[in-house]
Amino acid sequence: MFKISNHPNLWRYLVYLWTLIFYAAVIYDFIHNNAFQELLRPLAAIYIAILAIYAGEKEFERWQSFYRGKHPGELFVAGWSLLIIVLLLAEFVFKKSYHVPSEVIYTYITVLSVLAITRKSRSLYEQKQEETDSSQGQLMV
Repeated sequence: MFKISNHPNLWRYLVYLWTLIFYAAVIYDFIHNNAFQELLRPLAAIYIAILAIYAGEKEFERWQSFYRGKHPGELFVAGWSLLIIVLLLAEFVFKKSYHVPSEVIYTYITVLSVLAITRKSRSLYEQKQEETDSSQGQLMV
């Protein structure tokens, strides 16, 4: 039977790998005036799926008190923001007939959404931990 590895960093490394693959595809698409656009849809789907699995697993581990790492999603948002800004500026500067594919915009919105959801989850978890700590402190007095 097929089994996915339980290596603790598997999904993180897959997200890193697919982020680089997707960035490269977008840059290639820009250089060649939307010549790679048809492949961006499946690449975006794969990237978003892996990102969702990674973020979901990370949040589940946090809530089960297994998660201790720090791998801020803000870096992904910064990378995607930079890529979008560079594409738009380069399109203007080089006067290309390129348009940013909708898959790239949708992926950017998804990355922003995943960050917002995981931040809220982390905030709720920290709030729960504070409530638990204060209720335990009251019991000990």
